[in-house]
Amino acid sequence: MKFSRRLSIRVSLLIAMIAVLTILSARHHADTGSCGGQTTTLPFTDVMGSQFFCQIAEAFFSGLANGTSPTTYNPSGTVSRDQMAAFITRTQDSALRRGSKRAALQQFWTSLQGYDASAGNLGTTSVGSNPRLVQSDGTNLWVANNTSGTVAQIDASTGKVLGTWTGATGAFGVLVAMGRVFVTGDTSPGKLYMIDPSQPPGAVTEVTGSGLGVNPQGIGFDGLFILTANFGTPGSVSIIESTSSIPWPVTNFTAGFSEPRGILFDGSNIWVTDFAANTLLKVDFGGNILQTVNVGQGPSFPAFDGTNIWVPNSIDNSVTVVRASTGAVVATLTGNGLNGPEQAAFDGQRILVTNFQQDIVSLWKAADLTVIEPVRVSSTNQTKPFGVCSDGAYFWITLNGAGKLARF
Repeated sequence: MKFSRRLSIRVSLLIAMIAVLTILSARHHADTGSCGGQTTTLPFTDVMGSQFFCQIAEAFFSGLANGTSPTTYNPSGTVSRDQMAAFITRTQDSALRRGSKRAALQQFWTSLQGYDASAGNLGTTSVGSNPRLVQSDGTNLWVANNTSGTVAQIDASTGKVLGTWTGATGAFGVLVAMGRVFVTGDTSPGKLYMIDPSQPPGAVTEVTGSGLGVNPQGIGFDGLFILTANFGTPGSVSIIESTSSIPWPVTNFTAGFSEPRGILFDGSNIWVTDFAANTLLKVDFGGNILQTVNVGQGPSFPAFDGTNIWVPNSIDNSVTVVRASTGAVVATLTGNGLNGPEQAAFDGQRILVTNFQQDIVSLWKAADLTVIEPVRVSSTNQTKPFGVCSDGAYFWITLNGAGKLARF
């Protein structure tokens, strides 16, 4: 009898609790408003009267702000510095993720480990002997093949070879600018070759004669002049002016340079990696060194992500991240598969670094330096990933030891 009474009491309490919850839930209502003529409902109960209702809705639906509880947003509350940092980084991540070419093509994935270029799992194209650097023109890829002295044009949509240009002795760096393709010849004296993509494949045109610095490798462009980093002795930086007659005039700067290897223009300044001095140098248009940034050992071919310069250091297996506006070192990255890192590239969201000593590419999220799992491109450790660029949707990697271009 006592057991039945206890059971009856518990059942009554349960029914009462359910009734109370039902009443409370009936009283709770989500706020609803009109945004752009569309009825919009939010899970919050304190935003109906806000003049920024639609902005709050946009922030919530895009994942930028989640509210202070499941049912409250606290629209008049103050924002602390750590909350502000969260809002800003979420906004930046969302803009990068949703505004990229990869998003438009619905290519949100990062290839998984286990892809093997030698087994055909990673799309590859045979391009020539000893491919070095590669560059995209937005539609096609241009690959400098060092030993064979050729430049291959690859259709980015199919991975097929469209044409091969010859006569580019020591082909190394690639630049797409002014409607042409320029390739450095890693020779002494140095060479600069030009290709007109509107013409059928044939021999490249040499445009600098014997005036270029020794062993040019890295190449850049500032909107007017072509820039080369000359690795040989004496180390130098060259500025080349395109004119109506060939050879084009060249100005070489040697003071303060040991073994310049990579070069880029960030919209304001020229940056040069000095392989022997373990430095990143900010250089003006008169060849003067404005700032010296100490990086890792053996800095090679850097990338600029719009804010930071990513410098792969091939000897001590690190990447130095440098703030372009100040020259301050933001971070020194190690691990993550780094082993003989050669070149960095930016796809609008991610940074990829090739590793020449091991068939692995290393990746980070550029916005916050978050590690993305490294990816193996071959199990043989003989394909030697060297150059890399992005066309906005894919990374394209030269496999130096295999004579191939891989799409990642």
